[in-house]
Amino acid sequence: MASAGSDRFGALPAGPSGAARGGFLWGRGVDLAVFGGSAAVALALAALSAGGALPTWGFLLFVVGVDVAHVHTTLFRTYLDPEELRRHPALYTGVPLACYAAGVALHLASELTFWRALAYVAVIHFVRQQVGWVAIYRALAGERSRVDRVLDDALVYAATGWPLLYWHAHPPRAFQWFVEGDFVSAPRLAAAVGPLGAVYAALAAAYVARAIQRACVDRAPLNLGKHVVVATTAATWYVGIVATDSDFQFTVTNVIVHGVPYMALVFAYARERAREAPRSLIARVLASGLLAFLGVALALAFVEEMLWDRLVWHDRPELFGGARTGDEPLLGPRARALLVPLLALPQATHYMLDAVVWRRRHTRPAQARALGFRPVPREGEGEGGGGGGRRADGADGERATPAVAPPPSGEA
Repeated sequence: MASAGSDRFGALPAGPSGAARGGFLWGRGVDLAVFGGSAAVALALAALSAGGALPTWGFLLFVVGVDVAHVHTTLFRTYLDPEELRRHPALYTGVPLACYAAGVALHLASELTFWRALAYVAVIHFVRQQVGWVAIYRALAGERSRVDRVLDDALVYAATGWPLLYWHAHPPRAFQWFVEGDFVSAPRLAAAVGPLGAVYAALAAAYVARAIQRACVDRAPLNLGKHVVVATTAATWYVGIVATDSDFQFTVTNVIVHGVPYMALVFAYARERAREAPRSLIARVLASGLLAFLGVALALAFVEEMLWDRLVWHDRPELFGGARTGDEPLLGPRARALLVPLLALPQATHYMLDAVVWRRRHTRPAQARALGFRPVPREGEGEGGGGGGRRADGADGERATPAVAPPPSGEA
């Protein structure tokens, strides 16, 4: 999910359900488990690991089960909802067509050009997702100060951007985003790592000072959800990129903290959407609960990775069959230029749509409730998708909807 821009949150009051839950999206325990728990697991795995390459079980669990699966959960927000497709037909048709056309053009230029472009789009998606989560918590807590908005954004961009600067300035690393060489090697940037690290530290100190001021001087409630997101972002990006240098440690700190919260958000949305449209496909899947939701995403993720391996990579025959072929591609350059962008289309479409569908103009009641900005309707109350009605505090319902787009994959 990519942030829709924190300025859109500035004038938003906290919705009654968010306030009733102490400024949390889904409740204190759930939010801390989703955001803090996923980061704790990732950091524990990184600390306990001896490093090295990602093993087969890690590939299945973290790449297929989290990273690729979270991409396919976007379907519950988009293509599995006929009403949503009717509302924005040009968007849902044009984005994948444009992504595929751009992908083919880039791949025909060179394979590295394609992967490099996709990697940087993914990075932006991941960074913007963290900005978006912080903006949501700020809005739920009613923090409307420009100081808070600017400081929050600056610190999250520093917490993600400084490790990325270190990565570019200290090649080679034992990991990559997609393929070897997809990030530009820029050792001359090493001179900027120290000074910008000092700026990062100053921003962190200012953030802590501002939190103390709000608690001790302004007597404002502790915005624990926001602080957890900021702290875990800083910790996981530093540990996965700077403090360690292994494919395993980078993967766990990268994909778990990104994918798990996004899947939680989409599940919350799908559950609310199922209430609005009880006869829809989404409602039929959600009738079997979280396992059915995850099962659909996992099945699609496994099929996608099998196609990648059988048609392009040929490096995991123990999982997908076939024979290991080494570095020699089995397809010619033109065939790969048509096939690779097609296989990458779920990721590319996810990156693009995720920067749009969580924004204010796309927000309807199910999405607002999933983000904690409206109360969940009681049994027998209206749940239609028309968005009518007013909040309990008398404010118009539309003003309670957030302008949101965190969790990619780069981003959500």
